[in-house]
Amino acid sequence: MADLVIADGLVVNASGARRAHVVVENGRIAAILDATEPVPAADRVINADGRAVIPGGVDGHCHVAQVTGRYRTLDDFAITSTAALWGGTTTIVDFGIPRDDSETPLQAARNKLALAKESRCDVALHGSVVSWDDTVPAQLEELAALGIRSVKMYMTNRGSTMADNDTVLKVMKEMVRLDGLTYIHAEHDAMIVHCTREHAEADRIGIEHLHETRPELTEEASVREVLAMAEYTGAPVYFVHQSTPGAVDLVTDARARGLDAHSETCPHYLVLDDGVYASRFPEWFACCPPMRSRKTVSALRGRFADGSIHTISSDHSCYDLTQKRERTDDIRQMPHGLPGVETRMPVAFTALSEAFLESRTGVETAPGTAATMDNEALLCRFVEMFSTAPARINAIPGKGVIAPGYDADFVIFDPGEARTVVASSLHMGTDFSPFDGKVLHGWPQVVVAAGTVVLDEAGFHDPGPVGRFLSRLGYRETATHPGTMDASAPLLPGLQAAAHSARPNVGAKAK
Repeated sequence: MADLVIADGLVVNASGARRAHVVVENGRIAAILDATEPVPAADRVINADGRAVIPGGVDGHCHVAQVTGRYRTLDDFAITSTAALWGGTTTIVDFGIPRDDSETPLQAARNKLALAKESRCDVALHGSVVSWDDTVPAQLEELAALGIRSVKMYMTNRGSTMADNDTVLKVMKEMVRLDGLTYIHAEHDAMIVHCTREHAEADRIGIEHLHETRPELTEEASVREVLAMAEYTGAPVYFVHQSTPGAVDLVTDARARGLDAHSETCPHYLVLDDGVYASRFPEWFACCPPMRSRKTVSALRGRFADGSIHTISSDHSCYDLTQKRERTDDIRQMPHGLPGVETRMPVAFTALSEAFLESRTGVETAPGTAATMDNEALLCRFVEMFSTAPARINAIPGKGVIAPGYDADFVIFDPGEARTVVASSLHMGTDFSPFDGKVLHGWPQVVVAAGTVVLDEAGFHDPGPVGRFLSRLGYRETATHPGTMDASAPLLPGLQAAAHSARPNVGAKAK
């Protein structure tokens, strides 16, 4: 008898969709059976009734318990992982970013590994380097040995997290040697510093002017510069939170020349524009890069629909309004970042639904337009960006695909169901959402993580601190030998010694 069966669902992978039963044993997918076959016996059967069944989300860009300057985000791994599960994400990837000069990249990563023991979902990590010294190569080797195979660097934030060009170039060379991936926050620091100084001198430095101090050119100039360094070193590169079509097009052109380059965007850049900075609560939207013009958002949505953007991540940063409002008079002093791990799925799905319709009709759609179940191309494209590509690019075995041997991480949802975002009803450890009041489609109705039902019609069932640390594979190793992503391989060592089969099957037993 199986542990769990998801019966008669429209099982959607990036490669296609089919009506099927999904059979789960010991936390993994044991079989995919055609929906015309009898439903196998199981401890629990959930009838999907033809609803979409997609792989659990992989959010490749989260900041948990992050310290930046005098501010610390108000979440921890228990809070953020719970919110992730509520939002259909079953794997998060956090960053070990040194809090200041006293913390090394290796120490920062080990600190996050210790904190992650409280996670309710699986966790992977990126490293981060701020400044170069002779110890960095050995630290990067040790990070790789731990399964941390990517390093993030900031091209801006002078005096805190920014890495200079010498450091970026040297780290890229090391990541090639270690078969890793270089993550980049691309904004041109000198331009931003100059522009911000001019705004300060003109007394236009409050939050309502954020978008003016970081123009689109600053992002695109930085992307162009980093791509040149990646081409010089041969390093695979991944650009976080791209907010302009020009930045995406630079990556597309680089890929056409043979570079291993990837574009990520975030939900807020697809549904919000710079008009928010003239709203009643502009502090809700303090993030870098800032929101762009309506014209830019429309063009970015086109890149989202046509596949030029590879992943959709939340860039989750959990500050509250008290922290945001301390210095709304000076954007240089206030914390930047938005909560979003829980709302990534419905915002991204709604934006993609609208963008798909716009790309086919040439007419801007009404906000909150619902997708239809017969739009298989849309559903598959969503799965690719929400689950499959983040797992593949970050070389996380067992994730992002519904197939035998893969982890039993699923989301069941009805694309036509609409809900309104109510910030006070979310679970991210803060008191606001930039999407408050928006009508969205694509909310999870059932969430299964490692074979355990954690969300259903009865509500949330806390599995406890069962999340594993996921040791990642090499970037080129995975690209060259796709079989290395096969989840039927033995479990990799992590924070939790127990296998998935030891996790409790939380929730009601019958439906």
